Parts: sequence; structure tokens; C-alpha cells
Amino acid sequence: MNIRKKASDLMAWIDYRLPVTKAYKTHMSEYYAPKNLNAWYFFGVLAMLVFANQLLSGIWLTMFYTPTVEEAFDSIEYIMRDVESGWIIRYMHEVGASFFFIVVYLHIYRGFLYGSYKKPRELVWVIGMFIYFLMMAEGFFGYVLPFGNMSYWGAKVILSLIGAIPVFGPDLQIWVQGDFMISGVTLSRFFAFHVALVPLIIILGVYLHLIALHQVGSNNPDGIDIKAVKDEQGIPKDGIPFHPYYTVHDLIPVVIFLMLFFAAVFFFPGGGGFFIEAPNYVPANNLSTPDHIAPVWYYTPFYAMLRAVTVDFLYLDAKFWGLIVMGGAILIVFFLPWLDRSPVNSMRYKGRISKAFLMIWTISFLCLGVLGVKPADWAPSWVSPVLTIIYFSYFFLMPFYTRWESCKTVPERIGADR
Repeated sequence: MNIRKKASDLMAWIDYRLPVTKAYKTHMSEYYAPKNLNAWYFFGVLAMLVFANQLLSGIWLTMFYTPTVEEAFDSIEYIMRDVESGWIIRYMHEVGASFFFIVVYLHIYRGFLYGSYKKPRELVWVIGMFIYFLMMAEGFFGYVLPFGNMSYWGAKVILSLIGAIPVFGPDLQIWVQGDFMISGVTLSRFFAFHVALVPLIIILGVYLHLIALHQVGSNNPDGIDIKAVKDEQGIPKDGIPFHPYYTVHDLIPVVIFLMLFFAAVFFFPGGGGFFIEAPNYVPANNLSTPDHIAPVWYYTPFYAMLRAVTVDFLYLDAKFWGLIVMGGAILIVFFLPWLDRSPVNSMRYKGRISKAFLMIWTISFLCLGVLGVKPADWAPSWVSPVLTIIYFSYFFLMPFYTRWESCKTVPERIGADR
């Protein structure tokens, strides 16, 4: 009893100076989430799990990695061959990068399905997309650091896009590289960005993402606002406390995910050439170009859009317009909350036009991903431009077809239509 009282007094002392208990109640035990969340809502938790893996394994790798042209590749080999258990930590980080993008892509797609970007969650969506943009930058910086041959040539291709910007592009490219060519200076600054600057901003972004989410409340598959119907105590009738219900419930997908993740780490770390390309098993060589230069799979849809532009326009190089298209493909998703004019949130209650457009958009995005992996002449030259037009049409036409189509009536309560 005395120990319990001392613990209570200590907690009271801490709470007076740091509101730990209040934060716990606000974001865990007294945060009411919709009771009908399904498997699509697992991916937010899984994204945080993989992010933690990337941070911890990345910190460990920095203890042995040397960001110089002469030693970068050899330091990775040293980690893999000579450091105790170094190979598993390296594979956890490398496989973790792909799994991170898998769960984040599915997390974003769930937003498309259930309208998680619509009022009042516009800021939650924008912050989330900003995190995704930072992830792409973080992935690129990390991809260059092992300094294998594909890393070198992939960086050379991507950085050359900066040089395609009119007037100041070439100078900007040199400034980003830190040299007239990819060198040790480039590796040093990419290392600093990858292990310090970008992760810190991502951590801040994740914090703001969660705070903004808990301020307005979680969306649900029906798109119903559970705060609209409350009991006498002000508790949503269709809500349940996040802890312990969802914290325990999420343990099941976490265990399944870890089984799949470590199966890949132990038995399929290269991902059949998608996680680690064959040219990255040899050191960077500016005199030996890989047969086919392509980015990692999670960039390939946008890389296919970049290559889809092959015509100069307004005296500007096709590479520049490809860069505009690629950047626009990412930027336009930020504006999704204001493009969707539908009176309902969830795809369950939207009309057939919205469902058809989403299905066609999904197929086009996946096909662009396949085209980005393959050589430019693998498919007819018209395929990538057509798929790119379909990709953008989904967003540009959204204000019209979401406003004109007929939607089903959304019930007032979760499960009221069943």
C-alpha cells in the first residue's frame, strides 16, 4: 500500500509539471475511435512500426558506415560480412524501406476509398502527404549511400533532372551535388540529410499528423461523424476507447506483419531484384553503365510518367516537361480534399462514376509502376502517355463527376442501414 501511494504521489508530481496522464487520456484511454474500423485501418499503425524499425536500424548502421567514395561500398560489405549480426540489421533497414512504402501506399489508398481527406480532415491529409513527400526524399538519399553501381547511375539520372530546369538548373544541380559530378561531397551531404535532417522533420510531421487526427477524430468505412450522436456523458455512442480496444486489436496485424517482414529479411532480402538490384552488388563505376537504369519500385509509377514526355515544347526540353509532370503527379494529390465535391465521404455511398474512376485510376497507377521498371521500349510508345493522362484525368475531372453523380443516403448511425 505504501509503494502504491508513493507511486501515486510521484505520478502526481510529474503530472503537475508534465501532463502525462492528461495526454494518455486524450490520445489513448479517452480518445474514442469508430467501432467499425476494418483491416484498411491497420496500415497507419504498421507504418509507425516500420518507421521505428528504420530509425533504430539506421542509427545502428551509422556506427559502421563511412560516407566517402572510396569507403562507402566497402563499409557496407564490412557490415554484411564482418560485423556481428550486421547482415540482419542491414537487411532489416533495406527490406524495411520497401515495406514502409507498401504500408504507406495502402494507408493512402484507404484515404481514397473512404474519403479520409474530406472536411474536417483536410489538414490531416495535407500533413500526411507532406510526410510521404519526405519519405520519397529520404528513400532517395538512402538509396545513394551504399554507392553500388545502380545507386550511382540512378543518382546521376535523377540529379540530371535538376539541370533540365531553364536558366538556373545547371547551377542548382552543382549546388545540390556539392561538386561538378557525384563525389564524396555528395555522399557526405546526402548522409547528413538521410540520418539527421529529413528524419527529424518526418518525426515532427508524424507528431502533427496524429495531433491533427485526434483533434477532429478518425474517419471510418461509412464516413459517418461519430461525434454527431453522443450520450449523456458526451461520449460518442458509436465510439469505443482507442485503448485498450484498438491497441490490443492491432496486435494481431502487427504479429502477422512481423512474420511476413522477417520472412523477407531471412529468405527474400533482395526481393527478386526489386529491393536490391543486381548492379548494386558491385561498386559504383562511372565507366560501366548498367544495362537498364531504373529507380526502386516505389518510384517507378512517377518515373514512367517522366519518361512518357518525349516532345520538346515552347523551346523547353522534354526532360524539363517530364520533371513537371512527375512533380505534378505528386503535388496534385495534396489538393484532393478540395477536388472531391461529393456530399458523402465513403466509396460505399458514392455513385458508380466515382467507383469506376477509382478503379481505372488504380489500374493505370499499377501499370505505370510496371512500365517504370521495364526498359522504355518494352511497351508501345503510346502506352505511358495514355496512362499518364488517365492518372491526371481522375483528379482534374473529380470536381465535375463527384458533383453530378447520384449518391446513396448515408445513415445517421454506424450499422443503422443493416
